[in-house]
Amino acid sequence: MTETNIDIPRVCVGSEVGRLRAVLLHKPGVEITRMTPQNAAEALYSDILNKPIVDREYSDFCGVLEKWTRVFYVEDVLASVLENQNVRKSLVEESCRLDGCESLSSELIVHPSRQLAKELIEGVERKGWTPDSDNRYALKPLYNLFFTRDASSSVYDRVLINSMSFPVRRREILIYKAVFENYFGCETFNAEQHDSEARTEGGDVQIARQDMLCIGEGIRTNRKGIEYLAKEMGEKHGKFSILVQQLPHTPESFIHLDMVFTFLSRHECMAFEPMLRKTGVFSGKETTLISIDGGKTTYTHFDNILDGLKATGWDMKPVLCGGSDAWTQQREQWHSGANFFALGEGKVLGYSRNNGTIEALDKAGFAILKASDICSGKVDMNSYDKFVAAFDACELPRGGGGARCMTMPVNRDLVVSGQ
Repeated sequence: MTETNIDIPRVCVGSEVGRLRAVLLHKPGVEITRMTPQNAAEALYSDILNKPIVDREYSDFCGVLEKWTRVFYVEDVLASVLENQNVRKSLVEESCRLDGCESLSSELIVHPSRQLAKELIEGVERKGWTPDSDNRYALKPLYNLFFTRDASSSVYDRVLINSMSFPVRRREILIYKAVFENYFGCETFNAEQHDSEARTEGGDVQIARQDMLCIGEGIRTNRKGIEYLAKEMGEKHGKFSILVQQLPHTPESFIHLDMVFTFLSRHECMAFEPMLRKTGVFSGKETTLISIDGGKTTYTHFDNILDGLKATGWDMKPVLCGGSDAWTQQREQWHSGANFFALGEGKVLGYSRNNGTIEALDKAGFAILKASDICSGKVDMNSYDKFVAAFDACELPRGGGGARCMTMPVNRDLVVSGQ
């Protein structure tokens, strides 16, 4: 990383759809090859991934972003902050403590910064390991790090360091805290510091506008985490709202709100129809608006998330994940068909494999652009008012996430959302 401090953008994300100016990514590395059928479930995967195919798919994904905005990569910025000896000592010692390999810290702490960054991400093999042992890595690989959205969330001018629900992902938050505080110079906050049982994850945190968040409550983000955010946002902003959508705990494709609902523009969203109708696994799942004003908190229930937005003066037109066919909706939601990432208003990035969803976007006026054509220079995104940059993928969706899951926005232009 050759940029000087004056070139590093400040964290400023006040919506889901403002024009993207900077984003943090992580290219899937050696760590994903260190999953086996035996440890995949512990790593929160339902299957192991083929890295050469992942590399090709991810190349089109990050290639689109590199054509559009400034892209920072976790390994680069981590290597940069590891030049700070205090950060290095803290990060190595706490990482080793969490993985129960404290004796390894004295060895790692003297490694060159680039090597150490790779080790913290890819893991460190246990000395004396034999094929008969199930525990090959003393410092465990961070199998999920390419889902940069989950462990941290840009919330206005601060970063929420999320209190992850599963132990295999706890070390990720150490890296993001170090990166955002010491590279981007940003204030961070964390629900767990206030309540050890509070849980939040980035896929559940969506910035509706300057005075409102949309939050998913499910297996990853719990009620105590949401209560913390309500208290924190109320104290900082005075008047604030949080629109909460309950999620089913099973099957695994419903782990976060952004698997069933994402913003496409100020007045358009991608939505999973059973969530709107409260049918199937969404039967009985509540939609609640938490309103905080001058220290007073009120709760109002709505039929669905669109009605909740409308009650705050915001009409939102849904584009249906999977289109109008109920079976296609289920199939495409499973492979992150609702998980779009906005590069700007009406300019989104997502998987091409979800044909029903892509057709629905086409009918809604979005130009369908091939990511490979964008990357090769054949197509210029700036020539279109509304588009979806669709990238081919068969392995990446099997990891359990889509374009929004794999992006951590650092800076966006401000927009007056919902008006």
